[in-house]
Amino acid sequence: MSGQKKMKVAVLMGGISSEREISLSSGKGVEQALKKMGYPTKAVIVGEDLTQLVADLKSFKPDVAFNALHGRFGEDGCIQGILNWLKIPYTHSGVLASSVGMDKEMTRKIAEQVGVPVAKGGLRTKAEFQKMSLPLVVKPNDEGSSIGVTLVLKEADRKKIKWPENKKLLVEEYIPGRELSVAVLDGKVLGTLELVPHKGWYDYNNKYQAGAVQHLIPAPVGRATEKKLCQYAEKMHTALNARGVSRCDFRLNKNRIVFLEINTNPGMTPTSLVPDMARLKNLTYEQLIEKLIRGARCD
Repeated sequence: MSGQKKMKVAVLMGGISSEREISLSSGKGVEQALKKMGYPTKAVIVGEDLTQLVADLKSFKPDVAFNALHGRFGEDGCIQGILNWLKIPYTHSGVLASSVGMDKEMTRKIAEQVGVPVAKGGLRTKAEFQKMSLPLVVKPNDEGSSIGVTLVLKEADRKKIKWPENKKLLVEEYIPGRELSVAVLDGKVLGTLELVPHKGWYDYNNKYQAGAVQHLIPAPVGRATEKKLCQYAEKMHTALNARGVSRCDFRLNKNRIVFLEINTNPGMTPTSLVPDMARLKNLTYEQLIEKLIRGARCD
C-alpha cells in the first residue's frame, strides 16, 4: 500500500471471556505489527461497558477493526453484530460463521453433513456421561483454548468433572494419537502443523508457555494424509462461510483422521500456530496482519 493513505485500524482486545489474557497478548502483537507498517492504530481494550466501547470506536473513527478478541463475545458473533451495526469493516468471520464455529456441537453436525469425520459423542447430561464407556474427553460446548477440557481416562477421573447445574457438556470418545492443525486463509490452505508437547497434551498451559510445544511444519504425515487434512480444513472453512483466516484441529490415530474443532479467530500471540504456518507461504507476521485488514468487511 505504498504511496496510498494508510487505513486507520482499531485493534479490539481484552474482552470479558476466560480468554482475556490471551486476547491482550494477541492484540498487542497485532498493534505493534500495524504500527511498524505505518498504520495509524489504536488499541481498544474491551470490557463490560458497551457504551464505552461504542464511544471509543466513534471517537477514533477507524476504517477497519482488527478483531483480536477470543472466546465469548469476541468470536461468537456478538462483537461482529456490533461492528455490523456501526458499519465498521472487521477482520475474520461474520456473525453466523462465528456463532456456529463457537458452538462445538453445531460444528460437529456440519462436519458430518459435509463428510468430515468426527469423534463419537455429543452433548450429554451428567447422568448420561456416568453410563458411558471410557476413555472420554469432556469439554464445554462454547469455550476455546482448551479451557475446561478434561480427559477421563480412568474411573477416578469421572469425579474431576465439575458439571454445571442442569447443563449438558460435550462428551466425545478420547482419540489417542497425534495433534495436528491446519490453517486456511481466504478459502485455501495456508499450512499444516503437528504439535509435539514436551510434557502432557496440548492443554491451556502448554498452548501459551514459550518452548512448551514443538511445532513441526509442515506436519510430517505423508502426502495422502496431508491431502485429506487440507481437504477437510477447506471444507469446514467453506461450510461455515468463514472469512479471513481459520484454523482446524485434528487428531491422527494411525490412518484415522478425526476433526476436533474450527477456530474462526485464531490467536496471534508469540506461541500461536497460524503465524507459524504463514511462514510456509513466505508470509511474515506483518504481511499476514495486512492481508487480514485488507480483507476486512461487514456482513
